[in-house]
Amino acid sequence: MALIHYREIDGRSRGFYALLALLGALVLAGAAAAWYMEHNGHWVTGMSNQIIWGTPHVFAVFLIVAASGALNVASIASVFGRGLYKPLARLSGLLALALLAGGLAVLVLDLGRPERLIEAMSYYNFKSIFAWNIILYTGFFAVVAVYLWMMFERRMNDFTKPAGLAAFLWRLTLTTGTGSIFGFLVARDAYDSALYAPMFIIMSFSFGLAIFVLVLMAACHWTGRVLGDVLLARLKNLLGVFVAAVLYFVLVYHLTNLYITRHHDVERFILLDGGIYTGLFWFGQILIGGILPLALLYHPTLGKSRRAIALAALAVIAGGLAQIYVIIIGGQAFPMPLFPDKEVTSSFFDGVVATYAPSLPEVVLGVGGVALALALTTFALKVLPFLPTSLADADVDPHHST
Repeated sequence: MALIHYREIDGRSRGFYALLALLGALVLAGAAAAWYMEHNGHWVTGMSNQIIWGTPHVFAVFLIVAASGALNVASIASVFGRGLYKPLARLSGLLALALLAGGLAVLVLDLGRPERLIEAMSYYNFKSIFAWNIILYTGFFAVVAVYLWMMFERRMNDFTKPAGLAAFLWRLTLTTGTGSIFGFLVARDAYDSALYAPMFIIMSFSFGLAIFVLVLMAACHWTGRVLGDVLLARLKNLLGVFVAAVLYFVLVYHLTNLYITRHHDVERFILLDGGIYTGLFWFGQILIGGILPLALLYHPTLGKSRRAIALAALAVIAGGLAQIYVIIIGGQAFPMPLFPDKEVTSSFFDGVVATYAPSLPEVVLGVGGVALALALTTFALKVLPFLPTSLADADVDPHHST
């Protein structure tokens, strides 16, 4: 492999400043939406006593899960010794930090009282998975920052592999903790499954790589840098494997629930009678997020088209958001079985499927978190050499011949 040279992007064009201005406007809009909800109270949103985690949580969890998966490219290079991915390791670490920052920003601003985060960071209940996740999220920033330092500082390059191994293990633990939030909520039939931990790990691989592919293609195209077919083909094939693995875990999860008699009602709700949730599951999650990307990525002709690869990555992201929406909001909408095998009616909506419609401030806050992650990535690419000057086949593939 030829020596890889890294250089900051110039960032002097009108397009660059227009992109930053657009992302900045979306971030400000998200902050304004958070202020509006905090100032007026959450009654101005679609959330209620039944649906306490709304659309902002969908964006937040998606970004947090994708942050772990975005680091996968760096892990493949450092931990598993795949030299072809080494030129992308810096960008992989940057995107992981930016996505986590965007996700946590949405999560904190959706609490209603963001200042109470200080209390959560000061007093820990180690029996709570939420307390553990605070440690995992903040630790992820530190571990990945050290990992990036080892890659940037030539004198520390010998420690890149152990730092990468630490980051790899930490991110697996982080995603396990995020999935366990739902797996440990045994009171809700839609959750209450140990499969959520491994399923969230493979979801992170899929979502994070899809975002990474789009950012890499856009960065190389807009800065005039060569992105070779060999590297892009490896990434798109890897994305296809992760998408198929997500579908596998979804299948196993629902087959497991169908085997358990007391989960039949919630399975019928999600798969058949859930209205918007059923539609999002089959059309959004399975068709758009699973079958369509696989068809595009592995088609003998379309699989070689860069537009088709980008479309497949976009479909994975759209399907991922639909999947998180069904998990978080669909899982809350289905009533909790307070008295199993009994019909429950009361004035407190017991036994009733909860209604929820996303409000504009919720959607704007979520989009603001995505914009924050992209803005941080764009700014970092200008001030530090995260991106190689060339990813041509001859530069990254030692077996390439002209």
